[in-house]
Amino acid sequence: MLKIGHVQLGTNLLLAPIAGYCDLAFRLVCRRQGGVGLACTDLLSPQGLLRGTATSLDLARTNDEDKPVGMQLYGGIPEIMAEGAVWAAEHGATIVDINMGCPVDKVTKKDGGSKLLCIPDTTAEIVRRCRRALEPYNIPLTCKMRLGWFNDQPIAEKLAPRLIDEGVQAVTIHGRTTEQKFMGVVNLDGIKRVVEAVGNHCKGAGLNVPVIGNGDVREPGDAKAMLDATGCAGVMIGRGALSTPWLFRDSWSVITTGTHAPEPSTSEKLEIVRQYMRFMLQFRDEHYCMFQIRRRISWFGKRLGKELDHRGRPVGCRGLKEAVRAARSPDEVYAALEKFEAGGLRGIDSVEATAEAAG
Repeated sequence: MLKIGHVQLGTNLLLAPIAGYCDLAFRLVCRRQGGVGLACTDLLSPQGLLRGTATSLDLARTNDEDKPVGMQLYGGIPEIMAEGAVWAAEHGATIVDINMGCPVDKVTKKDGGSKLLCIPDTTAEIVRRCRRALEPYNIPLTCKMRLGWFNDQPIAEKLAPRLIDEGVQAVTIHGRTTEQKFMGVVNLDGIKRVVEAVGNHCKGAGLNVPVIGNGDVREPGDAKAMLDATGCAGVMIGRGALSTPWLFRDSWSVITTGTHAPEPSTSEKLEIVRQYMRFMLQFRDEHYCMFQIRRRISWFGKRLGKELDHRGRPVGCRGLKEAVRAARSPDEVYAALEKFEAGGLRGIDSVEATAEAAG
């Protein structure tokens, strides 16, 4: 189990704040599969929250089932970040997290995200002010960072202990640098160095601050491998969950029992897609629902159509994806899902199949 401040989590597996994808509907879908200890919102602009812009309020939307929940703030102005932390505390946050890892230009150019790794004095001041602002609410403050900005200049192992002294109660470390963005392979040794640096610092200071590893967890065994290789206290799962919302359940099974849970059937996977659709229609509207399902069907499709054809190849779900993208209403999406479940809308998703069709 994992404890952050006074907050005891049910598992040591966390859903990452995936920009553009981690809305309330998706968080609830993952929670209902099991194994989620904490789910995080999309990264939130404190200015947007304070102004009450529709986009920011939608991203921060939560409910009673969506607990415990972390709200992640990004920005580079200490006083605004502190005000955003108070907003989050007053609108349902279990934990408030500071984004120090986003490598996207529109975030870093405003001194937010991983740019905070390059301006440690400002970063420490942000943590200090947010921690003070959250004290009346008894809500833990955490941060999520990368190893550093440049590949040859590790920053996190030096910065994390400093931020712990300022009040951070957990550190999530993505095992890549800003320079890498999402390329290459996660650096488990780099995560391990941060774990060791934080551990040595906390031992001397009489503290207990967990380090959570993040990066390249796509299969149930990956989470266990990260825990074993780095000594981290928990694992945050991001893009791997987009195609496999049950990844937390299966990872928890491997961690606690050493056994792999059976993969959901095609019918069960299709019901997950329907459930996500229902949540989107409940929390947002039809326009949002259709926009999201058209872009996310490719992710869901990665785990659909696993049946084999007469040549031993996965049947695939190209036809389903095309039908969903062409759908004009939720009813048409539901009809496509039903047709696929009944054996239609199949198509081999492979270069070989495309070549055969053309030749």
